[in-house]
Amino acid sequence: MNTETSVVVGIDTHADTHHVAVINEHGKPIADQEFLAVGTGYRKIVEFITSHGTVMTVGVEGTGSYGAELTKILRRAGMNVLEVNRPNRAERRLRGKSDPLDAYQAAHSVLAGKGTSIPKAKDGPVECLRILRTGRSSAVKAHTSAVNQIKGLLVSAPDTLRAKYRGLRTPALIATLSRARPSGHFADPEYVCLLTMKSLALRCQSLAAEISAADTALQDILDTYAPLLCDLPGVGTEVASQMLVTVGDNPERVGNEAQFASLVGAAPIPASSGKTTRHRLSRGGDRDANLALHRIVLTRMSTCGQTKTYVSKRTAEGKSKREIIRCLKRYVAREIYRQIMNPQPAPNNADLRQRRTELGVTLASAAGALGQWPSVISRLERGLIRNDYLAATYRQWLTEQTPAIPV
Repeated sequence: MNTETSVVVGIDTHADTHHVAVINEHGKPIADQEFLAVGTGYRKIVEFITSHGTVMTVGVEGTGSYGAELTKILRRAGMNVLEVNRPNRAERRLRGKSDPLDAYQAAHSVLAGKGTSIPKAKDGPVECLRILRTGRSSAVKAHTSAVNQIKGLLVSAPDTLRAKYRGLRTPALIATLSRARPSGHFADPEYVCLLTMKSLALRCQSLAAEISAADTALQDILDTYAPLLCDLPGVGTEVASQMLVTVGDNPERVGNEAQFASLVGAAPIPASSGKTTRHRLSRGGDRDANLALHRIVLTRMSTCGQTKTYVSKRTAEGKSKREIIRCLKRYVAREIYRQIMNPQPAPNNADLRQRRTELGVTLASAAGALGQWPSVISRLERGLIRNDYLAATYRQWLTEQTPAIPV
């Protein structure tokens, strides 16, 4: 084994085979070879690349798909692994495309330090979240499809069926259809229609149970791995799990808050022209994570007093709703990054109910003064929701109240 030569490795991954290319530290090709994408092939890859010198870095295409298992094995062997982006189309048109060319391109990208990133570890609880979310997403789509099919059949169903089921809301419709007892023969459209709708209703119930089980599993993992993330306003199980999946099991791969903003599609980029000076958010990054940010912003715009005040202020300045949402997305991305990297527990609001009781103030009176529903104030007092701005406003309002005089 030649230990004096430092080498860089590029690997083009596929479902059945992986092509490996080795270059030296100056970019000169040394060797390339194709291996089977199986356990023995992975071991031969490690032997092949180490036989040409000291491995500096390995660049792998598709670390989250075809190259996932190979990435784990290379890391266990103590090698530094980077994910390499696919070569741009212009370069492919000029230089052509083949497995050896792609492998050498991956190695040269690593050597040049461009188009690379740290791959996700995919070996911890976040990977479990990703797998559960995959199954849950499929179940949600199938459930929606089944409900739409039931309603579609009901539109053209015989009048007796439409009169019986048309006025029911979706949950009651599914429950009623699942209990139906169709009778007749297969040449009767009414019988076949009711039989099919019952089958779809039973499918809906089965899928609903599957979704509920996935939600429970997701929450169990979040309670163990990132219990404080859901303390942020507007962040529930769905949003928290998506954000963690975007970051991965190795959050240190995201170097700073600006990189996280780019990762979730919330980084502002210039979009100025002529006399117009403005910015827009990046359209790159993980679009599922960007959708999760959008959900947080919409929730806060309807429930958070501080966000409502900000929206009113920016609207008065002439900003459109879309521009305000973009600003809020950037703020939320910064907040979530800090919570993932340095979790902070929610403030203890246990004193609010005690102080309100001592002052003789009713829950309805406090809610009316703060412009909130009594249920929101009650949940805030019991620690079931987190809203730091509302808690601070509530505490300040209680401080300004005078104790009730006993009669």
